[in-house]
Amino acid sequence: MFKLNPVLIVLITICTASLFVNCIPRSSSYSKKPLTIKDFYNDAENKIEALNSVAAAFQRDNVSADSLQRTLTNARNAYKKIEIYIAYLYPKYANTRLNGAPLLKTKKSGNQPTVVPPEGLQVLDELIYADNPSLDKVKIAALTKKLKANYNSIAQTLKRSKPSTKILISASRMQLVRIFTLSITGFDTPGSANGLEEASISLQSINQLIGQSTIISRRNKSEINNIITRAIAQINENNSFDNFDRLKFLTQSIDPLYKLLGNISEEKSKGSIKKATAWNPNSKSIFATNFLNPYFFTQLNEEEDSPALRQLGEALFYDTSLSNNKEMSCATCHKPELAFTDGLKTSMSNIDGKNVLRNSPTLLNAVYAERFFYDVRAFNLEQQAEHVIFNSDEFDTDYSQLLASLNNMPSYKDTFKKAFDTPTVSRQKIASALASYVLSLQSFNSPFDKYVRGEIDQIGDDVKNGFNIFMGKGACATCHFAPTFSGLVPPLFIDSETEILGVLENPDATTPIIDTDEGRWKNGINAEAAWIYEKSFKTTTVRNIDLTAPYFHNGAYNTLEQVLDFYNKGGGAGMGLNVVNQTLPDAPLALSEKEISDVISFLKSLTDISVIK
Repeated sequence: MFKLNPVLIVLITICTASLFVNCIPRSSSYSKKPLTIKDFYNDAENKIEALNSVAAAFQRDNVSADSLQRTLTNARNAYKKIEIYIAYLYPKYANTRLNGAPLLKTKKSGNQPTVVPPEGLQVLDELIYADNPSLDKVKIAALTKKLKANYNSIAQTLKRSKPSTKILISASRMQLVRIFTLSITGFDTPGSANGLEEASISLQSINQLIGQSTIISRRNKSEINNIITRAIAQINENNSFDNFDRLKFLTQSIDPLYKLLGNISEEKSKGSIKKATAWNPNSKSIFATNFLNPYFFTQLNEEEDSPALRQLGEALFYDTSLSNNKEMSCATCHKPELAFTDGLKTSMSNIDGKNVLRNSPTLLNAVYAERFFYDVRAFNLEQQAEHVIFNSDEFDTDYSQLLASLNNMPSYKDTFKKAFDTPTVSRQKIASALASYVLSLQSFNSPFDKYVRGEIDQIGDDVKNGFNIFMGKGACATCHFAPTFSGLVPPLFIDSETEILGVLENPDATTPIIDTDEGRWKNGINAEAAWIYEKSFKTTTVRNIDLTAPYFHNGAYNTLEQVLDFYNKGGGAGMGLNVVNQTLPDAPLALSEKEISDVISFLKSLTDISVIK
């Protein structure tokens, strides 16, 4: 009997297997068995446990700072794989316990505020990647221990959950917003600047989780895989934080994927989380005109709004009879031709020879904020209007007299009846009408918006470069978040940030002096009367900024060049002033004159006054 040589048998087996493998059609990464959601949760749990152990060893001087940094990076990367669900299903918990910004907050304790220190991965990123992390080794160990407990507490619940396809798609789209607005801008990694790496990991996670769906079609999975592959390639091609082409990343990868997932959501399982966020899940671009729901920020419901109500609000806006001296209207300080500002350093008062304390901010897109006024003393548009009517330096009006006056005007009886089905004028109706009008002053059709949405083909290279600097090296987008380019924090867009910059009283003075306005600290809200808000002011939008000079709350800066120079020097603290709790990094940005010029070109490309008649 003929016997094959054992070596020959092995060779035949290998060759046969090789032929078999080569005959298998090539497929996408979905053909490989991906990790399950539970695997992601377990991986993050293990990496956070390792971070806790290494931090404890670092406290005892048993490991190096480099080792601690590597372990933190591993923990952050593992968290980024599952952040898509944690931050979507438990956003408040994620933002306060797991990965919140390293900013002090307050909570009410009796009649006095209590300062609450931040915790989580962002705080650890800032501490562990500091120049000398050993100075905070006790704090680092305590924070990692707390992080471990916080993560384990929520993970045990989430491991048992089985998110639907509707949640997967919606959470994926929200994660794309987070990647674009927080990861690649450096907001999420204030110490390590590892945002690009984390963006890549988040995208891979989306790809794997979608690959496991039995509802999403193979064709859609293939399209998603292609876009994500392209996005990751863009990151790998140029992973330099300062030089990464964020505009190309947005227009070729993030926004197309956001739109594709939105179309799938409509086909398969249309859902909404409108009550929890201002984000509109029905939008098809991060720069769409309907990306945010303006009614989220008002007491006015969309069903209650109408052209008649808006017209009434417009009439009231321009009516001087609302003021006590019958000479001032809302338009006195908010002129349409100046993007609803007044061009003055600080606005006029109703008292001759006197001005109010602060500069007049634009009303274009003013609705998109959680809080109103520079010191954020008002909580909605309706309150904002009432503050102006009552203010002794502004309208100084007694409401009972105002109501009596308007109720006696035949023209208003007709317009109130059209808007409310009754001619009676009331305080709430006035506030609702004014809110309706201000809400209508939306501005998302600038040349830059149209370029991102593909409605125009060209935009200047200086604008492109300026956007990339704004979103990257210049760190502008870590306070002026896209797409509103204000302090409205993504991806939920339910909180408005205030910042301490150390704004100067006079930027032209030989000796710099910090402005004396106390800001949020003195806004009359007891729960915020804390030192952490001393000289803290609302981060307003930079949209239409070319029309709204002078700048900052005190109107002391006449040009955009002055504003950029201030930031380039690191704010007041960067100039050597003692600024308590400055939230703006005091290190100089080292932007060149050309880079500053390009940023200004980008800012000017955000001009859109098409809503103005």
